[in-house]
Amino acid sequence: MFGELIDKFDDIFRNLRGAGKLSEKNIRDSLKEVRRALLEADVNYKVVKEFIRKVEDEADGEKVLKSIEPGQQIVKIVHDQLVGTLGEKAIPLAPVDKMPTIYMLCGLQGSGKTTLSGKLALQAKRKNKKVLLVAADIYRPAAIKQLQVLGSSIGVEVFQMGTEKPPVICAEAKKYAE
Repeated sequence: MFGELIDKFDDIFRNLRGAGKLSEKNIRDSLKEVRRALLEADVNYKVVKEFIRKVEDEADGEKVLKSIEPGQQIVKIVHDQLVGTLGEKAIPLAPVDKMPTIYMLCGLQGSGKTTLSGKLALQAKRKNKKVLLVAADIYRPAAIKQLQVLGSSIGVEVFQMGTEKPPVICAEAKKYAE
């Protein structure tokens, strides 16, 4: 998902940078494309609307159009707003007193759930936590195998029950972890 979004942003900004002189129409058209790219990436409409408003406020036509490299200025403004929207610093997962600690990752196909689960598992393992990955994504072809390969590569056990229903898999995995 982020890869596609980055590619779309690259195209938008390549066109902006290539424009010898920026006009308010260039900026408006580019922001329309940014809006479309974010919505296609399933970013909440209200978040997109607020993000675009902040970029427009920051890009105030006069400042950008008179800057030495207006295309670069717009790219910087969008970048700064993305960082502000996504968060400027990493926030650790909240500690939980009750064991086992369970994290469920949800998202669209291709959004990076498996990759994130591997990164979280490795991070926890490095803190000497006992980790169990649970293969409950039975609807995506090869998802279980992908998680097993990932678990094996980082030295983390993977619990799986084939194509059993996800609630059953999760309940059994919890019993196993306990």
